[in-house]
Amino acid sequence: MKIIEYFSNIAMPLMIIIIVLYGVIERKKVFDIFLEGAKEGISVVFNIFPTLVGLFVAIGALRSSGIIDLIINFLTPVLNLVNFPTEILPLALIRPISGSSSIAVATDIMNKFGVDSNIGLMASVIMGSTETTVYTIAVYTSSVGIKKTRFVLWAALIADFVGIVTSVVVCRFLS
Repeated sequence: MKIIEYFSNIAMPLMIIIIVLYGVIERKKVFDIFLEGAKEGISVVFNIFPTLVGLFVAIGALRSSGIIDLIINFLTPVLNLVNFPTEILPLALIRPISGSSSIAVATDIMNKFGVDSNIGLMASVIMGSTETTVYTIAVYTSSVGIKKTRFVLWAALIADFVGIVTSVVVCRFLS
């Protein structure tokens, strides 16, 4: 274990040294190239910043409005018919929207049901097999200037739905 810790501690400094040495060997102006890349990075941040602010405001409004609880109360009878565990429904609804909120919900599920419980296992698998779809689409498409995201959003949300359902089915099969 000490050897892994040692390599993880030197990985980044070693990578920086390799890049600088390669630049010197190739007779490149390493610092000028670094500054150029930093300028490009800052311009990308400025391009996606309004999208992120709008997304964070929308997520905050969604969480504080109580609409998630309303959706959960509406879907619970239907999900009980198909034997879907309603305990993970908040995670299934929030995961495509916000990573930090979904981590909080998953932590709450783990604290309430335990990490070794079937519900805890399902929550873990959902966290690993789905993506923060809305956030990812907003960041990637705004960074390259894509405006029409309708079909990308639907495809990604369907993939999240399949990931959630598959997580539940696999966890039920394995337990």
